[in-house]
Amino acid sequence: MSTPVATPEAGQVTARLSTLDRFLPVWIIAAMAAGLLLGRFIPGLAGALDAVQVADVSLPIAIGLLVMMYPVLAKVRYDETHRVMADKKLMISSLVINWLAAPAFMFALAWIFLPDLPEYRTGLIIVGLARCIAMVMIWNDLACGDREAAAVLVAINSVFQVIAFGALGWFYLQLLPSWLGLPTTSAEFSFWAITISVLIFLGIPLLAGFLTRTIGEKAKGRDWYENKFLPKLGPWALYGLLFTIVLLFALQGDEITSNPLDVARIALPLLVYFSVVFGAGMVIGKLLNMGYARTTTLAFTAAGNNFELAIAVAIGTYGVTSGQALAGVVGPLIEVPVLVALVYVALWAQKKYWPAATPALSAPIEGKTK
Repeated sequence: MSTPVATPEAGQVTARLSTLDRFLPVWIIAAMAAGLLLGRFIPGLAGALDAVQVADVSLPIAIGLLVMMYPVLAKVRYDETHRVMADKKLMISSLVINWLAAPAFMFALAWIFLPDLPEYRTGLIIVGLARCIAMVMIWNDLACGDREAAAVLVAINSVFQVIAFGALGWFYLQLLPSWLGLPTTSAEFSFWAITISVLIFLGIPLLAGFLTRTIGEKAKGRDWYENKFLPKLGPWALYGLLFTIVLLFALQGDEITSNPLDVARIALPLLVYFSVVFGAGMVIGKLLNMGYARTTTLAFTAAGNNFELAIAVAIGTYGVTSGQALAGVVGPLIEVPVLVALVYVALWAQKKYWPAATPALSAPIEGKTK
């Protein structure tokens, strides 16, 4: 494991960020607005973007996701991930929150807030079942979480996603509602579609990141790789993120702007979900004495969701213009700004509750000071 050093305080981290990182909320809001405007005012744009698909996701969005993921996974020190696997408190806590508590909580919120809107309710439940395997790496990096732990937890989520998504969909959309005397919903999820989605959006950038670090360190050494190469590669993660956000909201821009009240009703339980699950992760990590870096990683990997899989499943099962698909798209509309805000909450919490925490395993996402 890397040599323990004092974790930077929130103000110090913010001051060290580049202009791109420091104003990330501004760029994200601008990207969402641009996507909504493009989708609203350019006829046929959504159809053109969706004309070619990879794993039921628009090809341009798939490219954006791969560009977003690759630099973050190229930063992971893969030779240290075995230490993460040995942390039983982290492993068990993550599995319980991700695969028992969080889906059940989203199910409850969906029925509490949307009892009269079954399509949106189903879409929210699907979002709750799709555990995060993508953007969480960026939020974790910005909050100075444990990068190696994030990579391991994301990989575990990916395996469970393939194994458990269909079964959990059947449980929460059919079996549990029938036990409670509630209406049931179709849960015809394709095992292979989920497998392909995970392999593409995690497998490809994970393999590329592993090979890049292995070959780069062998050829030039770790010092060159981390201090020369990564600072140049790092910004592409955020470029990919912003590009993906623009395209996502362009695809559903007309639906979102045409149904603002529906969007607001979907947004409210999502706000509660992200805030409560993140807070629970931070409290659990603190109570179990995991340290700031791994507590933050636990919280972000629990609170984030795999919106690309949720959207793909909703579209593939219920159709591109369905309420379920709209709920899936509203997911990142709320998740992105909320989790960006939670990055600052995590840095504040570090200053207040872990003032001398060690080690700080992650640096700001671009890997350099301004």
